[in-house]
Amino acid sequence: MLTAAILPIKRFSLAKQRLGESVEEQLRLDLARAMVGDVLVALSQCAAIDLTIVITNEPTIIAAAEYTGAIVVADTAESGQSAAVSIGIERALEEGAKRALCVPGDCPALDPGELDVLLHGAPEAVIVIPDRHGTGTNGLLLTPPDVMTPSFGPGSHERHGDLAASANASWRTEQVSSLQLDIDTGADLAVLRERLAGNHGQAPRTRSVLGLVERHWRSSQPAA
Repeated sequence: MLTAAILPIKRFSLAKQRLGESVEEQLRLDLARAMVGDVLVALSQCAAIDLTIVITNEPTIIAAAEYTGAIVVADTAESGQSAAVSIGIERALEEGAKRALCVPGDCPALDPGELDVLLHGAPEAVIVIPDRHGTGTNGLLLTPPDVMTPSFGPGSHERHGDLAASANASWRTEQVSSLQLDIDTGADLAVLRERLAGNHGQAPRTRSVLGLVERHWRSSQPAA
């Protein structure tokens, strides 16, 4: 079954604004770029993913995306994650994809092996992968890609279930540990540092940038 990964990427100057409350501006930008790079590589290493579609208006990521074999689609409207994913779904259908896995660019610990397991055992039309808090959505597997219209943002885990039910589509929640941790705040970053400390093979680009955290961490940020 031809499977497309859909990766919306916000311009780095606009990304991770809440994280900017905890780290210096340059570190925020470096982290945004490094996390996307690690996600792109993880998707390229997933055997069950046939193509990756990146939707972005960030010029500095285009070469990296194309280097991993991804298709890049311009997000000129920059109307948010849900709109960008919808653009990606449209392109996935044009490419003949029969299902689409929508993932964010701020889950740098993404494990291609876990994605392979998910994609090889996914009979439902919609699979919702929650964030670590259980309220948001960090992954959405759609079969076919246009089985329903995604709606990310606060409370999206429950909302996606409701949308699947409204579309008369079978659905379930699936826990995928490497997709549960997205990095929006200083607290998230502290959890990521702890997780990566126990697995030296994960997220090399993000790990390299996090080597600077001790020097850039603002004094107002509580210790991890």
